[in-house]
Amino acid sequence: MKTDLSRASVKSITTKKVRHGLVEEFNDEVAVEEPLEIQLLYSNNNERVNKNISVTMRTPGNDKDLAAGFLFTEGILQSRQQVSSVDHSGDNQILITLNDNEIPSLQNADRNFYTTSSCGVCGKSSIDAIKTISVYKDTTDQISLNADLFYRLPDTLRKNQEVFESTGGLHASALFDTDGNLIMLCEDVGRHNALDKIIGAAFLNDRLPLAENILLLSGRASFELIQKAAMAGIKIVAAIGAPSSLAVQLAKESGITLIGFLKNNRFNIYSGEQRITADLTDHN
Repeated sequence: MKTDLSRASVKSITTKKVRHGLVEEFNDEVAVEEPLEIQLLYSNNNERVNKNISVTMRTPGNDKDLAAGFLFTEGILQSRQQVSSVDHSGDNQILITLNDNEIPSLQNADRNFYTTSSCGVCGKSSIDAIKTISVYKDTTDQISLNADLFYRLPDTLRKNQEVFESTGGLHASALFDTDGNLIMLCEDVGRHNALDKIIGAAFLNDRLPLAENILLLSGRASFELIQKAAMAGIKIVAAIGAPSSLAVQLAKESGITLIGFLKNNRFNIYSGEQRITADLTDHN
């Protein structure tokens, strides 16, 4: 299943190319970046409260999934049963309405109203607000995967990154099953948004936790992406790029297998190596 990104996610602009001292005009395609306002409607002391939760810069497409995924990975919502409806309430606005007597957990979600596409935690108001606790943190598993399976994943990712191919400007998150079959891929100018879209789709379809899946990241593995993966119960995260030190620390604390530099039939295992079966003997 691919993302529902459409031509609204790509914009053609007239630009000039300089090559060997010569200037020529041509049409170039760039990824669209627009704000999305996420709103919550719920009851509190018999009063209806309509609260603006965040504005995030994103690439249009899968907006309902993005909004739901954001609220879940921020710890504001805990289950699909809390949600009555998810609707567009205007241009670039999503309204999530909760069932009666469902109160969102807003106490640990303090952040500035505006969130950039490059950072999903930069607006946090305190260090304590950065970490959220997954409802799936104590789940166990018996996952055992051969290292060869991971070698195929980057090619599958590249073949299905439609907007990246035309613009070169988007991050991607892809969800695979433990046989290496692609389940869903989402692209966005914000790497955290791409992952929220995948997690939000699982949340709205009542498919959490994603313990029997592999998450592949098109770039580096940052703290916020590992945290979102942990919130969704994901046990295996592989990244084309490098992990950060805090991402490695959180992966170890959360019992996540973290793979980095996955390319050219090789990768590094930073945590959770017990889930990978291969000849891991040091041959130096």
